[in-house]
Amino acid sequence: MRIPHWLLLALLAALSACGDAARFEPLPADSIVLAFGDSITHGTGAARGEDYPTRLAALSGWRVHNAGIPGDTARAATARIADALASTSAALAIIELGGNDFLRRRPSAEVKEDLRTIIRAARAAGAIPVLVAVPQSSVFGAVTGRLRDDPIYAALADEENVLLIEDALADVLSDAKLRSDLVHPNAEGYRILATQIAEELERAGLLRGTAY
Repeated sequence: MRIPHWLLLALLAALSACGDAARFEPLPADSIVLAFGDSITHGTGAARGEDYPTRLAALSGWRVHNAGIPGDTARAATARIADALASTSAALAIIELGGNDFLRRRPSAEVKEDLRTIIRAARAAGAIPVLVAVPQSSVFGAVTGRLRDDPIYAALADEENVLLIEDALADVLSDAKLRSDLVHPNAEGYRILATQIAEELERAGLLRGTAY
């Protein structure tokens, strides 16, 4: 039997709507969230309280624990993720790592596997892992405003079925007005990063509507 054209269009629209549906239930206010990363999570380049985890807490109503360590690598972070999760009992873990590995010229494939270890540790501890994509290390890209996420993040998010925050950090670091140096945002950059992360978490269903 031939399907009428109008019915086919309706079915396609319905399927598209399903694809846009929220993936998660919203986390209650006062939920504990672990922001796990390096100097960008820590807030290097801005004053105390201007880091993205503090701003995300204000946007969301969650208790966001800042576990960012300047200079940390994905490799080194695999040794501390279990303790960070155990000490916070976080419901959500936002993982932002890899930039220092790239600066040290570590192979992307190795960085990817370290990030996979961290994602799986978060999931095993009962936390929902969320991955923040980090741009490829490129002075030229930063100077010209053309930074791009390293491809390992999209690939890993697909393989591990985790929510990926794409382009947010690359966009901030591509804008000289939003960074304190070539690799760190300034206060305004962190504000925008927190807002973009909150918007993606809301889109995925984890965060109820907020005032941006």
